[in-house]
Amino acid sequence: MKYDWILFDADETLFHFDAFKGMQLMFSRLGVDFNAQDFAVYQEVNQPLWVDYQNGVITASELKHTRFQSWADQLETTTAALNSAFLEAMADICTLLPGAKELMEALNGKVKMGIITNGFTELQAIRLERTGMSDYFSHVVISEEVGIAKPDIGIFEHTHNLIGRPEKQRVLMVGDNPHSDVLGGLNFGIETCWLNTAEAMKPEHINPNYQVRSLSELQGILLG
Repeated sequence: MKYDWILFDADETLFHFDAFKGMQLMFSRLGVDFNAQDFAVYQEVNQPLWVDYQNGVITASELKHTRFQSWADQLETTTAALNSAFLEAMADICTLLPGAKELMEALNGKVKMGIITNGFTELQAIRLERTGMSDYFSHVVISEEVGIAKPDIGIFEHTHNLIGRPEKQRVLMVGDNPHSDVLGGLNFGIETCWLNTAEAMKPEHINPNYQVRSLSELQGILLG
């Protein structure tokens, strides 16, 4: 095995993150019919907030508050209550990406593994537990807790210290986002793998060490 450590992103790398389905479930529990048009309007607010969060312009709590502000006003509830309800719904619908469990089984005992996620704390442990993935990871690093989000090299530095500062060429970061996962990892000086399930065009200035279309393809590379 070429690596001592493999660090994984969480959403859309190990776990499906179907926000629309999660929102529909959350709102149905509140007696509200939530449709694709509602989701499109929500995303107009939500997506720029995530960019700001990753760029260090806003905090996790500001993101969580702002994204649900108009719904909280409408339903006469709090943004905190809606966030908790949303993350609970996301945990309830959580499924693994194809090949995730098989990859963990194949790597278990051969390499140490961790997670670095910009996702929120409330969702991580319950999701790992429900999918039977908890035992595979020595560390789960959550940007909300560290106070820095990927692609900032600060979160990679924090993780590197946490795992005992192994040689950087012996560490691989795997993720679906070419900016936060791949560029973040490259800027920190570790090797990277872009999980490009959508077969998107590669941003020209970002050059991962590997590019794969599935986790089983990654398994073949690592253990082939």
